Amino acid sequence: MSYEMIAILMFSSMMLMLITGQRVFGAIGFVAVVAALFLWGDRGGYDLGFAAAMKLMKWYPLLTLPMFIFMGYVLSESRIADDLYKMFHVWMGGLHGGLAIGTIGLMVLISAMNGLSVAGMAIGATIALPELLKRGYDKRMVTGVIQAGSSLGILVPPSVVLVLYAMIARQPVGQLWLAGVVPGLMMAFFFIVYIAIRCRLQPELGPVLSREERNVPMREKLRLLGAGLLPLGIFFVMMVPFVKGWTSLVESSAIGAIAAFLAAVVKGRMTRQVFETTVRNTLGISCMFMWIILAALAFGAVFDGLGAVKAIESLFTEKLGLSPWWILVLMQLSFILMGTFLDDTAMLVIVAPLYVPLVGALGFDLVWYGVLYTITCQIAYMTPPFGYNLFLMRAMAPPEIGLKDIYTSIIPFVGVMVVTLVVLMLFPGIALWLPDLIYNN
Repeated sequence: MSYEMIAILMFSSMMLMLITGQRVFGAIGFVAVVAALFLWGDRGGYDLGFAAAMKLMKWYPLLTLPMFIFMGYVLSESRIADDLYKMFHVWMGGLHGGLAIGTIGLMVLISAMNGLSVAGMAIGATIALPELLKRGYDKRMVTGVIQAGSSLGILVPPSVVLVLYAMIARQPVGQLWLAGVVPGLMMAFFFIVYIAIRCRLQPELGPVLSREERNVPMREKLRLLGAGLLPLGIFFVMMVPFVKGWTSLVESSAIGAIAAFLAAVVKGRMTRQVFETTVRNTLGISCMFMWIILAALAFGAVFDGLGAVKAIESLFTEKLGLSPWWILVLMQLSFILMGTFLDDTAMLVIVAPLYVPLVGALGFDLVWYGVLYTITCQIAYMTPPFGYNLFLMRAMAPPEIGLKDIYTSIIPFVGVMVVTLVVLMLFPGIALWLPDLIYNN
């Protein structure tokens, strides 16, 4: 059997296992080890999984993963995120669509606390969605706002997805995070501009709060401003030493975790239940990601041994005669297609062993491509019929919001994401400017 047929068989077996409901790390790791056993015998097959585990254990930046997950859960479980929404509620309620704009701001800050799309969706659906509906906001508008805003969690640092990409692509996590800052803020700005223009043209979609609700003393407004900006302060306490070169990435993540814990203690919200829930969730998610990375490393090692990357490169460039940019576009389209039934982590570990080396061979910057991949995942998350965020929203939304409303609500926001993706493809410097500035200095 040719190596090309072996690669196709591996992919088809893995996809079949995923479709039948097997766990991502189990499907990928099983196919990788079985393939290695058939290709290189007992010794080679066993050594493959062991070598992947050792590589994972020796990857020092992986320690940032539990630190940032812990920080995010401390801030969300201790209800500090509630203070954020109260701040936006008071300060922006006087604008048409002001609470929707504030929700995008909330999502940006939640992303800077957690780095997971699911966390943003849960907080937006439980805190912002009921308040927006109660105040007469259009249900399709607010549903789209929460879905789009929550997707920022995998782009704005500390993005857990970019940590996984860094491990698989062997790129610095710090550069990838810095590369995601400007595109993430740019996308959030485009969301805000769309909401502001749409609600200005159709005021009934985002009504202004009543005068009674807006009649809050300035002293109370300033108090809420300070409480709401606490997570932002924690983010700067964590990131400034890293950017200045005073601490390593792992040390900065520890600073962020400790700062979040102390903030919850000072505010009197670090109860035994909050601490226990935070630790359990941190351990569960961290272990899940470590198993997935381990499986991805083993799978990638098999493909390196097969020479599948060079075969795919030859197919695209020599046999089909495609230019590097056309190949890049086809890669992004394949991510969107896979995103209709897989989450971002599964997409990454399935195709990264092929795509990442191919992108490097075509002469593209792998840090820049990491940002493109992440934005494409955001689009895939919200693309019918099986977008990941669509079903999360369906599970969390009240009964009056149907599946048709959820599908319709995301159309303009997906359009904004596509515009952002195209802009970044045309102007790579937008993503690479900040990491170049920081690391070159």
